[in-house]
Amino acid sequence: MEQGTAEREPRARAWAPAHAGSAVPQQPGRRSGVPRKAPRPQRYSVRGQVLAALREALVGGELAPGEVYSAPVLAERYGVSATPVREAMQQLAGEGAVEVVPNRGFRVCERSSRDLAELAEVRAMLEVPAVIRLAGTLEPERWEELRPLAEAGVSAAAHGDRAGYAEADRAFHRALISLTGNHRLAQVTDDLLRATHWPAGGARLRRAELLAGADEHMALLDALIAQEYAVAERIAREHLSVARHAR
Repeated sequence: MEQGTAEREPRARAWAPAHAGSAVPQQPGRRSGVPRKAPRPQRYSVRGQVLAALREALVGGELAPGEVYSAPVLAERYGVSATPVREAMQQLAGEGAVEVVPNRGFRVCERSSRDLAELAEVRAMLEVPAVIRLAGTLEPERWEELRPLAEAGVSAAAHGDRAGYAEADRAFHRALISLTGNHRLAQVTDDLLRATHWPAGGARLRRAELLAGADEHMALLDALIAQEYAVAERIAREHLSVARHAR
């Protein structure tokens, strides 16, 4: 992949998340006469933390669509080897968030309003029927268990915390769809939702839009608990409407 020439490319950015130093632990140094040998689980932990930091930067807009970022520089900033960084990049590429640019790094994919509308349409086709099927089968107490997740979204939205809202939003929908017992459906809808949080053309949701989405989670739960299923279906459809996401 990268051959150390990334820094010379005019569009390759020497970027690392603002909290990279604290998010990814430094690897221990080599003691005299004792070779450094990191256990395998630790390497995956580092890769996971790098991946989480990159995902947060995507949601927050720190990784700008269309820009190319250098993996060797990221690895140096994190204080880790290039291996976990490349593994994180490859996973993001598999998710459609970035594309590999040989000998330079990776480019953040540009997502159009049509892309977002199509994602919303597919999500509505999957999630709304799932909620409708669940509506008449669960006791109100089961819906109430999702309340803390919805409240976490409201709190993040109120503070304008886009990354925090994105994580709370995913946690709420993941828990909601998991009630179906269909693990494949839960995974597919979670992947789709993750993609909707990547900004299109650098655009980011405003605080008012975050609050509207978070309030709809609360309203959906209220309707389900009150057994107002027609209202719940309307809220679910509005929450996932194509027009709303075609921004």
